[in-house]
Amino acid sequence: MLQGSTTFTDCLITRFQATIEEESEQKLTVIPNKSMTGLVALVQRQADFAMTSTDVESGKAQLSQMYPDVALAGLKTFEIARTRAALAVHPDNPVASISADTLRRVLTGEIRNWRELGGRDLPVRVVFVRDGGGVQASIEAQVLNGGSISAPDQIRVQTSAQVARIAEQEPGALGLAQLNVVRRSTAKELATDRAIEQQLSLTTLGEPTEPMRKVIETIRRVAVLTRQ
Repeated sequence: MLQGSTTFTDCLITRFQATIEEESEQKLTVIPNKSMTGLVALVQRQADFAMTSTDVESGKAQLSQMYPDVALAGLKTFEIARTRAALAVHPDNPVASISADTLRRVLTGEIRNWRELGGRDLPVRVVFVRDGGGVQASIEAQVLNGGSISAPDQIRVQTSAQVARIAEQEPGALGLAQLNVVRRSTAKELATDRAIEQQLSLTTLGEPTEPMRKVIETIRRVAVLTRQ
């Protein structure tokens, strides 16, 4: 069983599950939710793999507090591929780009109105997946240096797809979502001066078995196809 990141699922599993199963000779049960939820399921032995879309080390600190008796040193992480997060805004938003430093000031609440960014006189409403999502974790790690999003006007949802839907409808939205999800929506992608990268990985509790290694290697081969 694989459980965790919807980004991992969307990028690597959804289109290629039949191919992965055929080449690895393993039947997959896939439960997409969040990176952290996948790691929790793994340490509770409710999954064979945790699918993550952020640096696993950042999740280990939370796990050590939740499960102090679990030997987290036994977690084995296998990087599969890399993708990037995207910023989604309303299609009519006139702002085209944002720097990483300005984004930091928005996410910490220092900038609260689109007018300060060259847009309309509207409050910036930061839309993101509730705690445990890989996009949020990646942005907090790379833009906020490990800090938390503290903008005062927040909309928290369950999935990246919901982030994109709100950005399609809410003129003041600044959505933090998966790149693929934003590109499939009618929301506009706000360009950044540097990429916010997401690491897509599979994590096991202890060394993987031979059948599990076949799954890992097969998904790695599939990941190459997605870049072609």
